[in-house]
Amino acid sequence: MKFNLLPYILVTIFSSCQNTQETEQIFKSSFSESKETTHKIPEEQNYTFGYLEVLENRQNPNGKTIEIPVYIFKSRSDNPNKDPILYTVGGPGYTSMRASKYMEYYKYLDDRDLILFEQRGTQFAKPSLDCPEWAKAVYHSNLPNFDSTKNDSLFQNAAKKCNERLRKNGIDLNRYTTNQIAADINDLINVLGIEKYNLATMSYSTKIGQVLIRDYPDKIRSVVMDSPLPLEVNYDEESVKNILESLEVILNDCKADADCNNAYPNIKTRFLKYLEEKTINPLLVQIENPINGNLETFYLKGKDLITVFTSANTGSVSNIPFEIKKLLDNDLSSVKERLKYVFQEPKKGIGQGMRLSVWCAEENPFNSQEKITLETNKYPAVMGLSPAVFKNEVCNIWNVKKVSKIENEAIKSDIPILLISGEYDNETPVKWAESMANNLTNSFHLVFRGWKHGPTTNWTNQCAMQAANDFFNNPSIKPNPECFAEIQSPIFKIEDK
Repeated sequence: MKFNLLPYILVTIFSSCQNTQETEQIFKSSFSESKETTHKIPEEQNYTFGYLEVLENRQNPNGKTIEIPVYIFKSRSDNPNKDPILYTVGGPGYTSMRASKYMEYYKYLDDRDLILFEQRGTQFAKPSLDCPEWAKAVYHSNLPNFDSTKNDSLFQNAAKKCNERLRKNGIDLNRYTTNQIAADINDLINVLGIEKYNLATMSYSTKIGQVLIRDYPDKIRSVVMDSPLPLEVNYDEESVKNILESLEVILNDCKADADCNNAYPNIKTRFLKYLEEKTINPLLVQIENPINGNLETFYLKGKDLITVFTSANTGSVSNIPFEIKKLLDNDLSSVKERLKYVFQEPKKGIGQGMRLSVWCAEENPFNSQEKITLETNKYPAVMGLSPAVFKNEVCNIWNVKKVSKIENEAIKSDIPILLISGEYDNETPVKWAESMANNLTNSFHLVFRGWKHGPTTNWTNQCAMQAANDFFNNPSIKPNPECFAEIQSPIFKIEDK
């Protein structure tokens, strides 16, 4: 079911935008409705679906265009507020469109329309920068008989093949960056004739939000940044440190809990020592290959076994001390269950090319390779665990232009902003949001106790989304929903007696 786009003005316009690293150009952008959607939407949900058409290269007004899918979901309110929310997810390289099927759970629609925006280069955009070559490399590198000395050449070759194929298809890989996505969003807002709007962002898309705040602030009423990734942070230089710091927080909480501490005494020291031992003498694990029935042997080091923490989500954090204890007792049942997924067929590498373009243009150029090497070898418990998303050699092969220095600098703003963090988030830790708040003079920060990455997407407890919606309704006040006060540290699972 659709709804009339008024009061949005659906016209083709000529808009001019100032990009921070490219010369101002005038270009044509438009939005066209489409009957064919990316997903089947429940009949009771009113919406419009269509494509935003923009230039791939804003420096070339006569160049090729790309198409970006957009949903506009109508509010459940009979008298909604006129300032809609625009939502786009993290990544980079992840699709926003999957959320379209679940709008009944989005509290934002109680008060406003919600625009669901796909980032250029991702799954349902045209083109989508997919890299099945990379997905196959991931698959082969995880197999038990893979020669790890060939790991670098495997991924370099995958990057080379994908890069060559995408360029041969006429794709300008230099144009798939955060500031281009922000310009796309600004175009959409102008095309739809929206006077004021709110931003809901999460993880990587908080970088898009920061660029919008910096470059196109005039129409932004308020912003929610869930699990923020600051522009100025060099992710690749500290991600291992962040894992260990977040692990320490949760194991300290176990120690402070009498029942957990009695069940798992001195668990932090024991676990780190265990990981260090396995790094020197890897854990041998044998499982039956679910595809052919053969017995397969894995040798797991500390950097592999730390996934007992990193792979847990908010809903399973209460089990982490229990799962660690199983490892310490040589109960490998959970490890074997996770290893079965290694034999699943390779994925399609959807959006991987976009991820490579963003990372190799915006993160890698500002990295200190010396710091990355030190971080890789600094911690005995996870020795050899690289903090880098992509190795420098892979980015050299991907060969995209470095973005301007401003893309690695903190923004300053007095726009109302709500920062949301999960206490145990090792991907975008609490300290990053705390640091950002120093430059955001009209911001609030909520830390959800016992939660991990992406609190607003925790479907078992929608308190963070409620807080975000409360903020959108009144951005001058720090939200304090009743549910927030009720959140306590997790009740840790105690092993059965």
